[in-house]
Amino acid sequence: MSDERSLDTRAVHAGEGRAKAHDSLTTPVALTSTYTFESAEALGRHHRREVEREEYGRYGNPTVRAAERKLADLDGAEDAALFASGMAAITTTLLAMLRSGHHVVLTRDCYRRTRQFVTAVLPRYGVESTVVEPGDPDAVARAIVPGKTRLVISESPTNPYLRVVDLEALRAIKAAHPSVKFLIDATFSTPVNQRPIEHGVDLVIHSATKYLGGHNDLLAGSVSGSAALIDAIRDFRGVLGGVLDPHAAYLLLRGVKTLGLRVARQNASALSLARALESDPRIERVFYPGLESHPDHRVAVAQMSGFGGVVSFLVKGDGPRTERFVDACRIAAIAPSLGGVETLIEQPALMSYYEMSPDERLAVGIPDNLVRLAVGIESCDDLLDDLARALDAAFAA
Repeated sequence: MSDERSLDTRAVHAGEGRAKAHDSLTTPVALTSTYTFESAEALGRHHRREVEREEYGRYGNPTVRAAERKLADLDGAEDAALFASGMAAITTTLLAMLRSGHHVVLTRDCYRRTRQFVTAVLPRYGVESTVVEPGDPDAVARAIVPGKTRLVISESPTNPYLRVVDLEALRAIKAAHPSVKFLIDATFSTPVNQRPIEHGVDLVIHSATKYLGGHNDLLAGSVSGSAALIDAIRDFRGVLGGVLDPHAAYLLLRGVKTLGLRVARQNASALSLARALESDPRIERVFYPGLESHPDHRVAVAQMSGFGGVVSFLVKGDGPRTERFVDACRIAAIAPSLGGVETLIEQPALMSYYEMSPDERLAVGIPDNLVRLAVGIESCDDLLDDLARALDAAFAA
C-alpha cells in the first residue's frame, strides 16, 4: 500500500502485511520463548542479518515486531522498539545513550518518575542534569553545555498542566547543537495529534499503556526514531530485559486499530468539557491547550491537529471541597492513568504526590485543589452532567 494512506488507515494495516501465519486476518500471538533454525547455514544468515527473524524471546518476537513496525509508521520513524512499560522504555533509552560525564537537560514538569530517574539515579553513574521551566526554549538553549550535553528531554503536552513544547524552536536549537539528541514523550498527544519527528525530534517515547492501548488492560512503552538509534536501544533492551510479552503486543495491535476514532472523540469531548468548566464560576482555572487562555495555545494550534483528552483544573476552595467533588462523580472513576475508553479523575495531591507535605507539593506546583480529568469515549453530555452534579454536591456541602 502507498505511504500516502491516511493515519487512520495505517493504524489498521501498517506493520502487519496481508499474508500472515495460518492465513489469519489478525497477527497471531507467538507464545514462544525459543525459535529453531533449520540448519547451521540458516543460523549464519541470521547472524549476518541477511534475514529478519527471531532467535530468543528476549531479543524479539514476531507479534511484538509487528506492533513495532506499526508504531514506527504512525510516528513517521524508521523503526521503533517496544518495552514492558513506559518507564522501561525511557530508562532503557537513557541508559543506552548516556555515559559518565554526559549531561541531560529536561523540563521541570516531565513525568515525575522520569524526573526522578534523571535527577536521582543517573548521578550515581556520573550523568549530570539541568532542569528548566516548561515552555521556555531559550532556557533549554542556555542549559546546553557544549561537549557534555547529550540529550534534551521534554513532554508535549506535559502532565498535569498540558504545556506544549514549541517543536520548531527546538529544531532551531538542535541545528545549533548537532551533537545533542532531542527526545519528546508524546504520550498525551499520540501520533494522531502530534508527530514530533516531523519537526526534527530524534526520539519519541510513548507510554503505550495509555492511548495507544486505549483500554486500560495492558502495560507497554515504545520509543521511535532512526534505525541506528533504535538498534542501539534494542541491543540494550536485550541486556536489561524489559521486553514486552507477545499477548500484550497483540492487545496493543488491536488497540491501535481504533486509535484515530478514540482520540477524535476524546479531543472533541475534552474541548467541550474544558469550555464548560472554564465558564463555571465554581472553577478557579482550567488548563487545556485548546483554550485561548492556555499559555501555549498559539503553539498548540500551530503544531497539533487536536488538543488531547486530558483536562486539568482548579476547584475553588480547599482540598476537602475538591475531595467531595471528586468523590461525587459517578461516571468518572477515581484512578491514575489516562487514555482509555473509561473517563478517569484524580486529585494529584492525593494520588501521585500523596507522600509530600502540602508545602512540598506547592513547591512543585501541585495544589490540593488541582484535579486531572482523563476523558474517555462516553457521551459528552453525560460527562457534562456528571461534573455538574458533582460540583453541586461539593458546593452544597
